[in-house]
Amino acid sequence: MTPGASLPPPWRTRWRVRIGYPVGIACIVLAHPSVVTLACGGVMAGIGLLIRAAAAGHLRKHEALATTGPYGWTRSPLYFGSLFLAAGFLLAAASWIAALVAVVYLAVFYPGVMRREEEELRAEYGLAFDDYARRVPHFWPRPPRGPAVAAPLDGFSWMQYRRNREYQALIGALVAFAILTAGMVWPVR
Repeated sequence: MTPGASLPPPWRTRWRVRIGYPVGIACIVLAHPSVVTLACGGVMAGIGLLIRAAAAGHLRKHEALATTGPYGWTRSPLYFGSLFLAAGFLLAAASWIAALVAVVYLAVFYPGVMRREEEELRAEYGLAFDDYARRVPHFWPRPPRGPAVAAPLDGFSWMQYRRNREYQALIGALVAFAILTAGMVWPVR
C-alpha cells in the first residue's frame, strides 16, 4: 500500500471476528459434507494450520519486525495460512452457497484489515519496514530476495506460538471439522 492511501474504517478491524462467528455458523448450516470432502478439506486446512503455526512461532508482536521463516516469503503468512484454512473448511463443507457467503465476508473485511496492519507496522518500524516491504511480497509468497532468510522453522519458538495463542486456530479447526463430521453422520435434514 502506498503511504497516504485511504484505510478502511476502524470498525472493520474490530468487527471482523464478531461477524465471522455468524458467517461460520451459516456455513456449517449450509454444509453438505461427505467423507471425501472432509478428507480433502482436512488436508488443505492442515496445510493452513502449519503455515499459521510456523508464522506464529516467529512473530514477536511489538518487540521486533518479523522477517524470518515464513515472513521471508510473504509479509502476511498468517493471512496466507488462513486462506488455506478457510478453503479447507469450505471444501469440507461442500456448499457453493457457503463458499459465496465466506468469500463475500473475506473480501469485505480482510484486504482492509491487512492494509491497516501494514500501516501500523510502517509507523512502528519506519525505514526497516519499508526495506522489508520492498523485498518481500505482501500476500502471495515467493522465494526470499536480498539478505539470507532463515528457513521456516529456524528461529521458531514454541513459546512464541503459545504466547500468540495460535493453538486457538487449531482448536477452532478441530471443532469446526467435528461439527461438519457430526452433520454428515447425523444429518438434521
